[in-house]
Amino acid sequence: MTGHLLTVGDEILLGQIVNTNAAWLGERLAEVGVDLRRSETVGDVIPEIAGAIARATAEGARLVVVTGGLGPTHDDVTRAAVAEAFGVELEFREELFERIRARYEARGRTMPEMGRVMAEAPAGFEALVNPKGSAPGLWGERDVDGRRQVVVVVPGVPHEMRTIMEDSALPRLAERQDGVVLSRTLLTAGRGESDISAQIAEQVSGLSNGLTLAYLPGLGEVRLRLTARGEDREAARRDLDAATDAVRDVLGALVFGEGTTTLEAVVNDALRERGLRLGVAESCTGGAISARVTAVSGASAVFCGSVVAYSNAAKADLLGVAPDLIEEEGAVSEAVALAMAAGARARLGADIGLATTGIAGPTGGTSDKPVGLVWLAYDDGDTQRAVRLQFTTDRAVNVALSTTAALDLVRRQLLRRG
Repeated sequence: MTGHLLTVGDEILLGQIVNTNAAWLGERLAEVGVDLRRSETVGDVIPEIAGAIARATAEGARLVVVTGGLGPTHDDVTRAAVAEAFGVELEFREELFERIRARYEARGRTMPEMGRVMAEAPAGFEALVNPKGSAPGLWGERDVDGRRQVVVVVPGVPHEMRTIMEDSALPRLAERQDGVVLSRTLLTAGRGESDISAQIAEQVSGLSNGLTLAYLPGLGEVRLRLTARGEDREAARRDLDAATDAVRDVLGALVFGEGTTTLEAVVNDALRERGLRLGVAESCTGGAISARVTAVSGASAVFCGSVVAYSNAAKADLLGVAPDLIEEEGAVSEAVALAMAAGARARLGADIGLATTGIAGPTGGTSDKPVGLVWLAYDDGDTQRAVRLQFTTDRAVNVALSTTAALDLVRRQLLRRG
């Protein structure tokens, strides 16, 4: 099924928000076998939206996914534009109105009068339930040149869009594909995309027909999505299993999980399985490690707490780092990182202490200690380890990379413990 993706919103055209919806939809549509040919963004103007749908149809798209412009305000015109593109009228639906009003009342609010427009839908379109918000999604179909075209319309709010697509649209689209499309995603940390590509070059070159591998890099992590296409589900699954096992065997400990799990969830689970608790001392990461660890439900069972010791005085007073050590070695050093990790373990009553200290930038670097220099340290009482890393001159990037590397350090040390 060939597809076009249309994102609606002046705020995206003006650069006021980043179009994360397009990236997510592109990936998920590919997973269910949609051959996405075009992705474009238009403003909140009815002729522009309707014209984009018409172009997609003229270019042979059998699927058009439209996101954005389904709210209750004056600039939410996507419903009217879709109706114009299909040559139908908007109709008010009482059942949608009651569902939307009940959602407002459940939250102790009265639905504003303008909210009635969210109960309107182009004639012939099916409403898709929105469990995370008020505006329902829409599903419409029509015959074009003797073939069926599907138009899916979802809100622009990311968590609402994703829920409607995952619950209602993607399963239906997958059922309409010829043959089968199966995907598996391996999650890695500790190496960049190019290094991983070189390491598994032999396995990639040996992929059988119908198997593809995509690299999806992030800050400190790379996702590897293996996809198998074929006519027979069991044969495709066997090919996918074999390819996944081959890549896993080569990458070894670089792979920390599969699917949609997170590195912090894997670390939490590893600590829980071993009956261990973690304490963190953060300088350059400013609490980012603690935020990720505690974002996982049940983290209280494995996380003692953290000390954000940004100043040298805080490192000394709160973590017990000797002032003479800081003076001699500098705050960004192997010795101070190890002392911070030991201090976190002792002061927080943890089994494992983890520490970060570095120069996040973009200022503060020297010739000996440039911007982006980071020291990580791990201390479990028996094993002490420090890691020196050199990142970029971008502050936000350095914090994100340091956070991921620190969590991965804990994961790898736990694997060594067994």
